[in-house]
Amino acid sequence: MDKKRKEEVKQIFGQRLRNIRLEKGMSQEELAFQSSFDRTYISGIERGQKNPSLITIETLADALDVNTDSFFRD
Repeated sequence: MDKKRKEEVKQIFGQRLRNIRLEKGMSQEELAFQSSFDRTYISGIERGQKNPSLITIETLADALDVNTDSFFRD
């Protein structure tokens, strides 16, 4: 996978995270509290600047009360 595609994947994941969070009516602060991550880390993921690990994705899914596949389907 080339660098451009990697950046695109991070952007898509971040947008999906943001959309799910907003659908749940949560702020970044609330998600940060529920997941035990810093709000700035959540923000970085949503902006496509951070590349979350599988464990992080699972933790975010738990905090949002969704399945991990919610982040990966259209």
